Amino acid sequence: MDYSRRLVDLTLDRLLPSLPAIALEGAKGVGKTATASQRCDDVFSLDRSQARTIVTQDPEIILSSQGRIFIDEWQLVPDVWDVVRHAVDDGAAPGRFILAGSAGPVPGTRIHSGAGRIVRVMMRPMSLPERGLETPTVSLSELLSGSHPDVEGRTEMAATDYANEIIASGFPGIRRVDESVRGDLLDSYIDRIVDHDIDEAGGSIRRPTVLREWLAAYGAATGTTASYSSILQAATPGHEEKPAKQTAMTYRDLLQRMWILDPVPAWMPGSTPLKRLGQSPKHHLVDPGLAVRLVGATISSLIRGEGPSRQDNTFLGALFESLATQTVRTLAQVAGGRTYHMRIQGGEHEVDMIVEAPNRKILAIETKLSPMVRPADVTHLNWLENQVPDLLVDKIILNTGDRAYRRKDGIAVIPLALLGL
Repeated sequence: MDYSRRLVDLTLDRLLPSLPAIALEGAKGVGKTATASQRCDDVFSLDRSQARTIVTQDPEIILSSQGRIFIDEWQLVPDVWDVVRHAVDDGAAPGRFILAGSAGPVPGTRIHSGAGRIVRVMMRPMSLPERGLETPTVSLSELLSGSHPDVEGRTEMAATDYANEIIASGFPGIRRVDESVRGDLLDSYIDRIVDHDIDEAGGSIRRPTVLREWLAAYGAATGTTASYSSILQAATPGHEEKPAKQTAMTYRDLLQRMWILDPVPAWMPGSTPLKRLGQSPKHHLVDPGLAVRLVGATISSLIRGEGPSRQDNTFLGALFESLATQTVRTLAQVAGGRTYHMRIQGGEHEVDMIVEAPNRKILAIETKLSPMVRPADVTHLNWLENQVPDLLVDKIILNTGDRAYRRKDGIAVIPLALLGL
């Protein structure tokens, strides 16, 4: 099968000629193996028992290979991390090692952080530009640069098309099969997390059903900053024996270590006039398609506005925000930016995404499941500009309209399908 380049390839193109070791991290199924394999001369697939046994007995056997070496699911034999680290210290050539992992090492495993030797690169499911649906006409890199570029372009994608993309997921292996069985594959992905991958990651789950219910409640909280206590309460509404709060935190930590949970951290700038900034992360699963399956939604129910009850949005609106967040985070990473969200305690003002450039300048982004922009949709963006005019380089609304343009107040209105690098 022909390989389709991913956005993370641009980062690897930049790093590998200069750095001896890269760790490509992300949840299972996002495409790490395909991306790394096509760059390497030899592969050690540690998720295969025979290879894992050989490397466990002699981790330094990986050094016997010539050329560029790919070590897949390295966390299953964590000793290879230190072998690579020492090889870097001994002068390994640029591009010598690519490690891929779908989880961090089991807690308690003693390995060096790799700081200064092994650079970590996150890989997520396919963003919208990577899916080849449209040719992007608006560059996030240019918006982030502060050049205030022209914004233009048209798309035929509408809200229903975005809903179909959410359900199709961004997992390459799931997207390529017939749509009639994609749901079955997503269900199987969730089953494997609960029944197998948690154990492999070093977790011990006594009540898998409760874990599944907690994961469904987390999916229902997509796009919110709901407390973990409230998520636990929503997961076990009729249970007399509820799991302890610490149990829920264990679920959270395990699933984040496997990159199944992909929360957006709160923006906490060092010095601004902003007060009472919330510190809670905004909840997102690694792919909104998983949230759809976990709560039992369908394309019909999403379009009808059904789903978990919310105060100011439909569930489809929250999923659209999650799809937009997945895309923006992928683009921002390549552009050298970091993605956050902003919320004032009490919720008086909030902005869906803050992309922070290396120079600390920021891009403010709101998402709207609508082809139109109402006056209320720009309130928080304009408020933020008034608070931090020296930091804010541009304001964006990502929506489901058919045309990209700038409003008279300077806000860029961009259909999500037209946003690219």
